[in-house]
Amino acid sequence: MSTVCLIDAEQAPLLARPFYANGDPGPIVASLAQVPELLEVALPFIGAALGPSAISWRAKELVIVRTSALLECRYCVQTHTAVALDAGLTRDEILALRGEAPVGSAFPEPREAALLAWVDAVAGERGAVADTTTAALHEHRDDHEVVELTMLVGATMMLNRFATALRLPTSADTVHRLTEEDLL
Repeated sequence: MSTVCLIDAEQAPLLARPFYANGDPGPIVASLAQVPELLEVALPFIGAALGPSAISWRAKELVIVRTSALLECRYCVQTHTAVALDAGLTRDEILALRGEAPVGSAFPEPREAALLAWVDAVAGERGAVADTTTAALHEHRDDHEVVELTMLVGATMMLNRFATALRLPTSADTVHRLTEEDLL
């Protein structure tokens, strides 16, 4: 159960109502609706960081699921496991991202291995990222991609802490799907 009231459409403050126009907006919006001034600035940022860009959907989900697993965010791991399936990741790849199988065997391709090493360093370590990890990522990514991927890790970490601290609930549809996929 969430530690704060999740605002439904009828209770939504005037500034938050546009975010309910297409139905249930999910628990992140429903919690941020408590402070509509934050909702108005947070959602465009989240959309820009997590939404479509020059970075592939697959790469974004690699980053989001791995970061969320490292930070032990149940809500984000469960929600983005379903999204990762939609983005074409296999069950074995998802298990590896979640730390339930070896990453190296699931991601032997150097471009993805370098990305996951970067994620592990940015999200899971303290201090500067090792020069070897940085160099490996730069072998496969341009500067603008490194900046965007790093911001994606940071935005995911922010959402992980937010969702974990507030104990946001995973949707029943997602829980059902993950149960069917044997990924819960």
